[in-house]
Amino acid sequence: MPRVVWTVAGLVHAVADALASRFAVCTVRGELSAFSRAASGHCYFCLKDTDGDAALIRCAMFRRTAGMLDFSPAEGQLVELRGRLTVYEPRGELQFVVEAMQRAGAGALFEQFMRLKARLEAEGLFDAARKRELPAFPRRVGVVTSLGAAALRDVASALARRAPHVSVVLYPSPVQGAEAPAALVQAIQLAARRAEVDVLIVCRGGGSLEDLWAFNDERVVRVIAASPIPVVCGVGHETDVTLADFAADLRAPTPTAAAELVAPAADACLAALQTLTAQMRRRTRHLLDSHAQRLDAAAQRLARPGQAVRRQVDALGLLAHRLRTSASQAAPLRLARIDQQQDRLRRAAAVLLSRHAQRVDALEDRLTALDPKRVLERGYAWLADDAGRPVQSVAQLSLGQSLGAVLADGSATVKVIGVAPSLPD
Repeated sequence: MPRVVWTVAGLVHAVADALASRFAVCTVRGELSAFSRAASGHCYFCLKDTDGDAALIRCAMFRRTAGMLDFSPAEGQLVELRGRLTVYEPRGELQFVVEAMQRAGAGALFEQFMRLKARLEAEGLFDAARKRELPAFPRRVGVVTSLGAAALRDVASALARRAPHVSVVLYPSPVQGAEAPAALVQAIQLAARRAEVDVLIVCRGGGSLEDLWAFNDERVVRVIAASPIPVVCGVGHETDVTLADFAADLRAPTPTAAAELVAPAADACLAALQTLTAQMRRRTRHLLDSHAQRLDAAAQRLARPGQAVRRQVDALGLLAHRLRTSASQAAPLRLARIDQQQDRLRRAAAVLLSRHAQRVDALEDRLTALDPKRVLERGYAWLADDAGRPVQSVAQLSLGQSLGAVLADGSATVKVIGVAPSLPD
């Protein structure tokens, strides 16, 4: 049997034909990797298994197919691809040409939802401290939704029913599909730049997780959190939750509920105003009646000034009588008190003089007892040397020394003829 020798191109064509006949149309599930979109609009990426296996296949999706997508493919998304398996001849590589792409179920989307929610929550975009109070009585309400959405009719009818005085400004935007996130961002930013509304409602009707995915887009969540206008998010039904709900200042379970939250019912406001009006009337009437009574009392007092003068004259007469009575009674009492004080003063002076006299006598007796003449009268004499210094010891004497002697009745000059010290005991 002759040996078959293939050319490279022939072998590649043969493999491509075999793959085309065996895998004409097939569906494959995997995770997007290295997704890129060329300037031509064609998309190139890889599809890999989600169970950790190393298998990987290169994919190409041409512009016509990419334009029919209702979502924006992103790294890590789980998708299902329908297409045909071929060989890219210039490199001899296996390639899957995509003819349709869809998300691979809500489970993968929910996992992506939870990852993005955790990341944005860690950044503080959902903190309760960032939430702002809605204006109590808004004059204009902005609505971001699709022109053909039932949510727009629900919001408009609810506002017209509850608060017909409130103006509605529409910022139209697609709410589903691949172009919806960018359009929503532009609409919210437009409302912020115009600054013509008091509160902004971002809403759409219910749907699947895929249908509501535009409100889980990170760009939409961040622009809602950064909006200078308070935002109420009313996306889907009561059980539907999106990341836009967490970023908004207030979440409404439905678009109709969002309209009811932003604008109080006019009937309730009118009833409250009527109640306040009635209270103000009652309080004003009561205040006027009170002032009228006070005015009447003042008028009565002014109408009879003679009575007030007579009352003052009577009061002055009573005070004058009390003054005269107190003066006549006080004089004898004060005279008697002065006499008593004089007697006490005389007795105290006599006692004090007697005490001083006794003290003087005692001092005189002590002075007399200390008089030197009394001592001399008892037979003593006072000796002094020539200088007049008293002689107190025999040590001051010398034989033949002249001394002056003072006695009780006169004085004499004596001479020392002998000195004899006294013997110790």
